[in-house]
Amino acid sequence: MTALTAAQRELLDSQVVGVMATQPPQGHPLQSVVYYVRDEEQLLISSVAGRRKVEDVELTGWASLCVMSFTHPYPSATFSGSTKVLTEHIGGPTAALAQRFMQLDEPPEPQTDEALASVGRVILALTIERVAAISHLG
Repeated sequence: MTALTAAQRELLDSQVVGVMATQPPQGHPLQSVVYYVRDEEQLLISSVAGRRKVEDVELTGWASLCVMSFTHPYPSATFSGSTKVLTEHIGGPTAALAQRFMQLDEPPEPQTDEALASVGRVILALTIERVAAISHLG
């Protein structure tokens, strides 16, 4: 795990989406735009069981997330590290993600693990071990 700088924390906390990359068993890395929330030195991403990115994480235990600001000079950084698929105690993180992407003042009431499992929701927990491709980040 790497210690994030103040500028890196600010970039992560000020943005809502990033581009997640995973490594499939064969072929080139796959990328998708995802919503995320930072929890200390982890990035939490909600997804659905059976999606390619979830299957890739189950196989490799790795992912990266590139985050870019949409204001000049467009600072960006890529955060990567070991990643796990979580299915337990995910009500709080799922509510925190919903609060961010819905721009709510308060998080919605957390759902139970059973309710989230019934619709296939999981959380991908990326532990930040490396920060690279940093540009224009003070």
